[in-house]
Amino acid sequence: LEWWPRGYDTVGGMTTVVRWVLPGLPQLLKGRWLGGGTALFLWITLVGLTLARMPRVAGTLSAGVEGWVALLTLITVLSGVWMWSFRGNGGDRLVGPGVDGALGGFWTGFKENRMAVAGLWAVGVFCLAALLAPILSPFDPAYQPAYQDGQMELILAPPSVTHILGTDQFSRDIFSRILFGARISLSIGLLAVGISVTLGALLGAVAGYLGGWVDAVVMRFVDMVMAFPRLVLLIGLVAFFPRSMLLIILALAFTQWPFTTRIVRGEVLGLREREFAEAARALGFSKARIIFRHLLPNTLAPIIVAATLGIGNTIILEAGLSFLGLGVEAPTPSWGIMVATGRANLLDAWW
Repeated sequence: LEWWPRGYDTVGGMTTVVRWVLPGLPQLLKGRWLGGGTALFLWITLVGLTLARMPRVAGTLSAGVEGWVALLTLITVLSGVWMWSFRGNGGDRLVGPGVDGALGGFWTGFKENRMAVAGLWAVGVFCLAALLAPILSPFDPAYQPAYQDGQMELILAPPSVTHILGTDQFSRDIFSRILFGARISLSIGLLAVGISVTLGALLGAVAGYLGGWVDAVVMRFVDMVMAFPRLVLLIGLVAFFPRSMLLIILALAFTQWPFTTRIVRGEVLGLREREFAEAARALGFSKARIIFRHLLPNTLAPIIVAATLGIGNTIILEAGLSFLGLGVEAPTPSWGIMVATGRANLLDAWW
């Protein structure tokens, strides 16, 4: 194995073959565990999945938007991993224009926290599984073999090799419905939190930096929104307007932004008195530049924490609305709907 490290920096030869066949392995052998290990794991897993599920991969071309999303995700991840390894990326650091300052420092500190890295791995695997649901799922989530093919024994069938998590009262595969339901829950959670964090960070930064009547107006409006019980407000919004996916996302987003606003405002109140902010004012920079270029980047850490917690809370709230019959409409697979329909069989079909 002497040629592994010795040939790493050469162009061509065995190293080039290794980069072609096993992206991430050259970086892994150089001690870049996070980047190389992640790249190698993704490459082996996705290539094996593609070969094992080739008929499903080919079928995504005619499966509508969901199929195209899965196919594009598979191609993007595979090509991204291959390009990163083949170009000999310098390791686990972030590279590229605009990746410096607070973001670069955040990533450097993040890598040193093993629990955070493990959590990122777990969340990344869950998100990737949701995006690849049409390829991973063994069955169509709406397929009912008991009623379509007369296989009545598959009604509430326990976990088996064919149905690893069993079937429901309509003989639908639960594992497949969980995968497709993850797409609904994660997409709603990410979009709603993205809107709420953007709006909350902007209002919090403006209120904290400008102060005065602007701060008073923004914070009194925040107090007014937070005074309403969130679940009750969501139920009222969803029940009053025609139900749709967009309405659910907007309702969740516009009831969560006050929490981010309060966090960012508190951070900016302290940052605006720091030396770098005073230097920016002395140089005659505009208020907008000071807020967006100097203050907001330094509030990145609490914003990420708020967004991370917000995604989990939003997913639970969406599932709660679906459980109450006010969220995603059946037969679209949703975790809340699955819990609502499964509770009637909890004692005789625990799966």
